[in-house]
Amino acid sequence: MTNITKLALAALLGLAVFSTTASADVNKGKKIYMKKLKAPCGFTGAKFARMHTQDEWEAIKEAGKMGEEIKKICPKSHLKPKYENDIYDFSYEFAKDSGNVPSC
Repeated sequence: MTNITKLALAALLGLAVFSTTASADVNKGKKIYMKKLKAPCGFTGAKFARMHTQDEWEAIKEAGKMGEEIKKICPKSHLKPKYENDIYDFSYEFAKDSGNVPSC
């Protein structure tokens, strides 16, 4: 095989691995929402994620206030901080301006 073919194959493999890793957090966030937040919140993940736009979710995350926002939206929730990044990925992916609708 030529060097160009090897490089193209390596790039394709790298993109395949990256794309599955990127979607894993969204799915993990969806599962966490369904298991830990759906009952305390009393509404679906779609309604939760649509509370903000993608830019608003990003600003909340960057400010380090994801836990506070979850508590504000779902006062009865008791979510561990280790799950906040996955919930952020879920919320960002299905925000009101994303056009995506989760199935939970």
